[in-house]
Amino acid sequence: MISEIYNNEDWNKALLEFDYYDCYHTYDYHSISKLENEKAVLLVYKSCYVIIALPLLVRPIAGTIYFDATSVYGYSGPIIKRIDNTDDFTNFQTILNEYFNQKNIVSVFSRLNPFIENQENILKGFGSLNELGNIVNIDLTLDLEIQRQRYSKTTKRYLNKVRKLCSVKKSKDEKDIKTFIELYYENMDRVNAKKSYYFDGKYFFKMMDTNDFKTEVYFAILNETNEIISAAIMMKTKDIIQYHISGTRNNYLDITPIRLLLDETRIDGANEGFKYFNLGGGLGSEEDSLFNFKASFSKDFKQFKVWKYIVNKDVYDMLSKDKKSKTNFFPLYRLES
Repeated sequence: MISEIYNNEDWNKALLEFDYYDCYHTYDYHSISKLENEKAVLLVYKSCYVIIALPLLVRPIAGTIYFDATSVYGYSGPIIKRIDNTDDFTNFQTILNEYFNQKNIVSVFSRLNPFIENQENILKGFGSLNELGNIVNIDLTLDLEIQRQRYSKTTKRYLNKVRKLCSVKKSKDEKDIKTFIELYYENMDRVNAKKSYYFDGKYFFKMMDTNDFKTEVYFAILNETNEIISAAIMMKTKDIIQYHISGTRNNYLDITPIRLLLDETRIDGANEGFKYFNLGGGLGSEEDSLFNFKASFSKDFKQFKVWKYIVNKDVYDMLSKDKKSKTNFFPLYRLES
Protein backbone atom coordinates (compact mmCIF):
# COMPACT_ATOMS: atom_id res chain seq x y z
CA MET A 1 0.00 0.00 0.00
CA ILE A 2 1.21 3.51 -0.88
CA SER A 3 0.29 6.45 1.37
CA GLU A 4 0.44 10.04 0.16
CA ILE A 5 1.65 12.72 2.57
CA TYR A 6 1.29 16.39 1.72
CA ASN A 7 1.42 18.27 5.03
CA ASN A 8 4.32 19.24 7.29
CA GLU A 9 3.22 17.43 10.45
CA ASP A 10 2.60 14.02 8.85
CA TRP A 11 5.71 14.34 6.63
CA ASN A 12 7.94 14.95 9.64
CA LYS A 13 6.23 12.17 11.58
CA ALA A 14 6.91 9.76 8.69
CA LEU A 15 10.61 10.72 8.55
CA LEU A 16 10.96 9.86 12.25
CA GLU A 17 10.46 6.22 11.26
CA PHE A 18 13.81 6.32 9.44
CA ASP A 19 17.25 6.35 11.01
CA TYR A 20 18.78 8.17 8.07
CA TYR A 21 17.75 10.84 5.59
CA ASP A 22 19.08 14.12 4.21
CA CYS A 23 17.79 17.69 4.01
CA TYR A 24 16.58 16.90 0.49
CA HIS A 25 13.99 14.50 1.94
CA THR A 26 12.36 17.04 4.26
CA TYR A 27 9.03 18.81 3.93
CA ASP A 28 10.55 22.28 4.32
CA TYR A 29 13.10 21.80 1.53
CA HIS A 30 10.35 20.60 -0.82
CA SER A 31 8.04 23.44 0.21
CA ILE A 32 10.80 26.00 -0.39
CA SER A 33 11.91 24.46 -3.69
CA LYS A 34 8.67 23.65 -5.47
CA LEU A 35 7.31 25.84 -8.25
CA GLU A 36 3.79 27.26 -8.17
CA ASN A 37 2.33 24.50 -10.37
CA GLU A 38 4.13 21.65 -8.56
CA LYS A 39 2.83 19.60 -5.63
CA ALA A 40 5.26 18.11 -3.11
CA VAL A 41 4.36 14.60 -1.95
CA LEU A 42 6.02 11.96 0.22
CA LEU A 43 5.04 8.47 -0.92
CA VAL A 44 5.30 5.92 1.87
CA TYR A 45 5.18 2.16 1.31
CA LYS A 46 4.82 -0.22 4.27
CA SER A 47 4.98 -3.99 4.38
CA CYS A 48 5.89 -6.65 6.91
CA TYR A 49 9.50 -6.38 5.72
CA VAL A 50 10.30 -2.76 4.93
CA ILE A 51 9.19 0.84 5.04
CA ILE A 52 10.21 2.92 2.02
CA ALA A 53 9.63 6.64 1.50
CA LEU A 54 10.07 8.50 -1.79
CA PRO A 55 9.69 12.31 -1.96
CA LEU A 56 8.65 13.79 -5.31
CA LEU A 57 7.39 16.94 -6.98
CA VAL A 58 4.36 16.16 -9.15
CA ARG A 59 3.68 18.58 -12.01
CA PRO A 60 1.04 18.80 -14.75
CA ILE A 61 1.98 18.31 -18.40
CA ALA A 62 0.52 21.37 -20.11
CA GLY A 63 -2.41 20.80 -22.45
CA THR A 64 -2.99 17.19 -21.31
CA ILE A 65 -4.67 15.20 -18.55
CA TYR A 66 -1.26 13.78 -17.60
CA PHE A 67 1.41 14.51 -15.01
CA ASP A 68 5.02 13.62 -14.38
CA ALA A 69 7.17 13.57 -11.24
CA THR A 70 10.66 14.81 -10.50
CA SER A 71 12.92 15.36 -7.51
CA VAL A 72 14.00 18.58 -5.86
CA TYR A 73 17.30 20.20 -6.84
CA GLY A 74 19.86 18.24 -4.85
CA TYR A 75 20.20 14.62 -3.80
CA SER A 76 17.04 12.79 -2.77
CA GLY A 77 15.79 9.35 -3.90
CA PRO A 78 14.16 6.70 -1.67
CA ILE A 79 14.96 6.03 1.99
CA ILE A 80 14.40 2.69 3.68
CA LYS A 81 13.86 1.08 7.05
CA ARG A 82 14.32 -2.68 7.07
CA ILE A 83 12.07 -4.69 9.35
CA ASP A 84 13.34 -7.97 7.91
CA ASN A 85 16.62 -8.67 6.10
CA THR A 86 15.03 -8.67 2.65
CA ASP A 87 16.46 -7.59 -0.69
CA ASP A 88 13.26 -8.26 -2.63
CA PHE A 89 11.63 -4.98 -3.60
CA THR A 90 9.47 -6.27 -6.46
CA ASN A 91 6.23 -5.80 -4.50
CA PHE A 92 7.15 -2.17 -3.75
CA GLN A 93 7.91 -1.60 -7.42
CA THR A 94 4.65 -3.21 -8.53
CA ILE A 95 2.52 -1.17 -6.14
CA LEU A 96 4.39 2.05 -6.96
CA ASN A 97 3.86 1.42 -10.68
CA GLU A 98 0.13 0.91 -10.07
CA TYR A 99 0.02 4.17 -8.12
CA PHE A 100 1.73 6.10 -10.92
CA ASN A 101 -0.72 4.71 -13.47
CA GLN A 102 -3.72 5.57 -11.29
CA LYS A 103 -2.47 9.14 -11.01
CA ASN A 104 -1.83 9.51 -14.78
CA ILE A 105 1.88 10.00 -14.13
CA VAL A 106 3.73 9.41 -17.40
CA SER A 107 7.36 9.46 -16.20
CA VAL A 108 9.42 9.83 -13.05
CA PHE A 109 12.88 11.28 -12.53
CA SER A 110 14.90 11.42 -9.33
CA ARG A 111 18.43 12.42 -8.43
CA LEU A 112 19.87 9.89 -6.00
CA ASN A 113 21.84 10.56 -2.82
CA PRO A 114 25.42 9.18 -2.77
CA PHE A 115 25.39 9.02 1.03
CA ILE A 116 22.28 6.87 1.45
CA GLU A 117 22.59 3.11 1.12
CA ASN A 118 20.28 0.73 -0.76
CA GLN A 119 18.77 3.27 -3.15
CA GLU A 120 20.03 1.34 -6.14
CA ASN A 121 18.82 -1.98 -4.70
CA ILE A 122 15.34 -0.53 -4.18
CA LEU A 123 15.11 0.73 -7.78
CA LYS A 124 17.10 -1.98 -9.60
CA GLY A 125 15.24 -3.27 -12.66
CA PHE A 126 12.64 -0.54 -12.30
CA GLY A 127 13.41 1.95 -15.05
CA SER A 128 17.06 2.88 -15.51
CA LEU A 129 19.87 4.00 -13.20
CA ASN A 130 22.36 6.28 -14.91
CA GLU A 131 25.76 7.45 -13.71
CA LEU A 132 26.24 11.15 -14.39
CA GLY A 133 29.63 11.75 -12.80
CA ASN A 134 31.33 12.21 -9.46
CA ILE A 135 30.74 14.50 -6.52
CA VAL A 136 33.49 15.52 -4.09
CA ASN A 137 33.23 14.56 -0.43
CA ILE A 138 35.49 15.57 2.44
CA ASP A 139 35.68 12.72 4.95
CA LEU A 140 35.09 14.52 8.25
CA THR A 141 35.84 11.42 10.30
CA LEU A 142 39.55 11.80 9.54
CA ASP A 143 41.86 13.80 11.77
CA LEU A 144 41.64 17.50 10.91
CA GLU A 145 45.30 17.70 9.93
CA ILE A 146 45.02 14.64 7.69
CA GLN A 147 42.02 16.24 5.96
CA ARG A 148 44.10 19.34 5.27
CA GLN A 149 47.08 17.33 4.08
CA ARG A 150 44.86 16.03 1.28
CA TYR A 151 44.32 19.54 -0.11
CA SER A 152 46.19 20.38 -3.29
CA LYS A 153 49.27 22.61 -3.05
CA THR A 154 47.32 25.36 -4.83
CA THR A 155 44.46 25.30 -2.33
CA LYS A 156 46.88 25.32 0.61
CA ARG A 157 48.71 28.31 -0.86
CA TYR A 158 45.50 30.29 -1.47
CA LEU A 159 44.20 29.42 2.00
CA ASN A 160 47.37 30.66 3.67
CA LYS A 161 47.00 33.94 1.80
CA VAL A 162 43.27 34.49 2.32
CA ARG A 163 43.46 33.69 6.07
CA LYS A 164 45.76 36.71 6.46
CA LEU A 165 43.33 38.94 4.58
CA CYS A 166 39.92 37.77 5.80
CA SER A 167 37.92 36.71 8.83
CA VAL A 168 34.87 34.42 8.93
CA LYS A 169 31.53 34.79 10.67
CA LYS A 170 28.22 32.96 10.66
CA SER A 171 25.09 35.07 10.55
CA LYS A 172 21.34 35.03 9.88
CA ASP A 173 20.97 38.78 10.32
CA GLU A 174 18.57 40.24 7.75
CA LYS A 175 21.11 42.76 6.50
CA ASP A 176 23.74 40.04 6.03
CA ILE A 177 21.29 37.75 4.21
CA LYS A 178 20.42 40.59 1.82
CA THR A 179 24.16 40.98 1.16
CA PHE A 180 24.36 37.25 0.48
CA ILE A 181 21.51 37.50 -2.04
CA GLU A 182 23.33 40.34 -3.80
CA LEU A 183 26.54 38.28 -3.95
CA TYR A 184 24.68 35.23 -5.22
CA TYR A 185 22.97 37.16 -8.05
CA GLU A 186 26.32 38.72 -8.97
CA ASN A 187 27.74 35.22 -9.19
CA MET A 188 24.84 33.99 -11.36
CA ASP A 189 25.25 36.97 -13.70
CA ARG A 190 28.97 36.22 -14.07
CA VAL A 191 28.44 32.60 -15.11
CA ASN A 192 25.37 33.33 -17.29
CA ALA A 193 23.27 30.97 -15.19
CA LYS A 194 19.87 29.69 -16.28
CA LYS A 195 16.84 31.64 -15.07
CA SER A 196 15.86 28.75 -12.78
CA TYR A 197 18.92 29.43 -10.60
CA TYR A 198 17.78 32.97 -9.79
CA PHE A 199 15.83 32.11 -6.64
CA ASP A 200 13.65 34.96 -5.41
CA GLY A 201 14.37 36.73 -2.13
CA LYS A 202 11.77 34.74 -0.20
CA TYR A 203 13.69 31.54 -0.97
CA PHE A 204 16.73 32.66 1.00
CA PHE A 205 14.79 33.81 4.06
CA LYS A 206 12.71 30.62 4.11
CA MET A 207 15.98 28.66 4.12
CA MET A 208 16.96 30.56 7.28
CA ASP A 209 13.66 29.79 9.03
CA THR A 210 13.44 26.04 8.49
CA ASN A 211 13.38 23.66 11.45
CA ASP A 212 13.62 20.48 9.36
CA PHE A 213 17.40 20.86 8.94
CA LYS A 214 20.04 23.34 10.09
CA THR A 215 20.96 26.14 7.71
CA GLU A 216 24.16 28.10 8.34
CA VAL A 217 25.51 30.99 6.28
CA TYR A 218 29.26 31.59 6.35
CA PHE A 219 30.61 35.04 5.45
CA ALA A 220 34.17 36.02 4.50
CA ILE A 221 34.96 39.55 5.67
CA LEU A 222 37.86 41.58 4.31
CA ASN A 223 39.78 42.72 7.40
CA GLU A 224 41.00 45.97 5.84
CA THR A 225 37.52 47.34 5.01
CA ASN A 226 35.17 45.09 7.05
CA GLU A 227 33.36 44.33 3.76
CA ILE A 228 31.62 41.01 3.11
CA ILE A 229 33.25 39.65 -0.04
CA SER A 230 32.01 36.05 -0.13
CA ALA A 231 29.28 33.94 1.45
CA ALA A 232 27.95 30.37 1.31
CA ILE A 233 24.90 28.49 2.56
CA MET A 234 25.54 25.12 4.21
CA MET A 235 22.77 22.67 5.13
CA LYS A 236 23.30 20.20 7.96
CA THR A 237 21.20 17.08 8.52
CA LYS A 238 22.02 13.96 10.54
CA ASP A 239 25.76 13.51 9.81
CA ILE A 240 25.81 15.17 6.35
CA ILE A 241 26.78 18.74 5.43
CA GLN A 242 25.68 19.93 2.00
CA TYR A 243 27.40 22.90 0.35
CA HIS A 244 24.33 24.51 -1.19
CA ILE A 245 24.98 27.84 -2.93
CA SER A 246 27.49 30.69 -2.68
CA GLY A 247 28.58 34.01 -4.11
CA THR A 248 31.77 36.07 -4.28
CA ARG A 249 32.34 39.69 -5.26
CA ASN A 250 33.86 39.88 -8.73
CA ASN A 251 36.64 42.17 -7.49
CA TYR A 252 37.91 39.50 -5.09
CA LEU A 253 37.71 36.35 -7.19
CA ASP A 254 41.50 36.30 -7.47
CA ILE A 255 41.96 35.49 -3.77
CA THR A 256 39.15 32.84 -3.83
CA PRO A 257 37.65 33.57 -0.39
CA ILE A 258 35.21 30.70 -0.93
CA ARG A 259 38.14 28.40 -0.12
CA LEU A 260 38.23 29.90 3.35
CA LEU A 261 34.49 29.33 3.86
CA LEU A 262 34.76 25.70 2.78
CA ASP A 263 37.74 25.18 5.07
CA GLU A 264 35.93 26.73 8.05
CA THR A 265 32.85 24.60 7.39
CA ARG A 266 35.05 21.51 7.27
CA ILE A 267 36.64 22.33 10.63
CA ASP A 268 33.29 23.12 12.28
CA GLY A 269 31.71 19.99 10.84
CA ALA A 270 34.46 17.69 12.06
CA ASN A 271 34.34 19.25 15.53
CA GLU A 272 30.54 18.89 15.60
CA GLY A 273 30.68 15.18 14.74
CA PHE A 274 29.54 15.22 11.12
CA LYS A 275 30.85 12.48 8.78
CA TYR A 276 30.38 13.86 5.27
CA PHE A 277 30.87 17.27 3.69
CA ASN A 278 29.49 17.18 0.15
CA LEU A 279 30.98 19.86 -2.09
CA GLY A 280 28.98 18.60 -5.08
CA GLY A 281 30.27 18.15 -8.62
CA GLY A 282 30.82 20.09 -11.80
CA LEU A 283 28.30 21.96 -13.90
CA GLY A 284 25.99 19.38 -15.44
CA SER A 285 28.00 16.67 -13.61
CA GLU A 286 30.98 17.31 -15.90
CA GLU A 287 34.58 17.13 -14.67
CA ASP A 288 35.10 20.79 -15.54
CA SER A 289 36.91 23.68 -13.86
CA LEU A 290 34.29 23.81 -11.10
CA PHE A 291 34.76 20.10 -10.38
CA ASN A 292 38.55 20.48 -10.41
CA PHE A 293 38.29 23.35 -7.94
CA LYS A 294 36.27 21.18 -5.56
CA ALA A 295 38.58 18.20 -6.13
CA SER A 296 41.48 20.36 -4.88
CA PHE A 297 40.03 19.79 -1.40
CA SER A 298 39.58 16.03 -1.55
CA LYS A 299 39.90 12.99 -3.79
CA ASP A 300 37.12 11.15 -1.96
CA PHE A 301 34.77 10.95 -4.95
CA LYS A 302 31.25 9.49 -4.81
CA GLN A 303 29.24 8.46 -7.86
CA PHE A 304 26.21 10.61 -8.61
CA LYS A 305 23.36 8.69 -10.23
CA VAL A 306 19.84 9.43 -11.38
CA TRP A 307 16.76 7.26 -11.76
CA LYS A 308 14.59 7.50 -14.87
CA TYR A 309 11.33 5.62 -15.24
CA ILE A 310 8.82 5.73 -18.09
CA VAL A 311 5.47 4.64 -16.63
CA ASN A 312 3.34 4.93 -19.76
CA LYS A 313 5.49 4.45 -22.87
CA ASP A 314 2.70 5.03 -25.37
CA VAL A 315 1.82 8.41 -23.92
CA TYR A 316 5.52 9.27 -23.43
CA ASP A 317 6.23 8.55 -27.10
CA MET A 318 3.17 10.51 -28.20
CA LEU A 319 4.23 13.55 -26.15
CA SER A 320 7.82 13.28 -27.43
CA LYS A 321 7.08 12.73 -31.12
CA ASP A 322 8.22 16.21 -32.20
CA LYS A 323 11.42 16.17 -30.13
CA LYS A 324 14.91 15.12 -31.17
CA SER A 325 15.57 11.60 -29.93
CA LYS A 326 19.38 11.81 -29.90
CA THR A 327 19.66 13.39 -26.47
CA ASN A 328 19.85 12.19 -22.86
CA PHE A 329 17.38 14.85 -21.74
CA PHE A 330 14.60 13.35 -19.62
CA PRO A 331 11.70 13.46 -19.96
CA LEU A 332 12.21 14.14 -23.65
CA TYR A 333 8.85 15.89 -24.12
CA ARG A 334 10.01 18.70 -21.77
CA LEU A 335 13.04 19.49 -23.94
CA GLU A 336 12.74 23.12 -25.03
CA SER A 337 13.32 23.81 -28.72
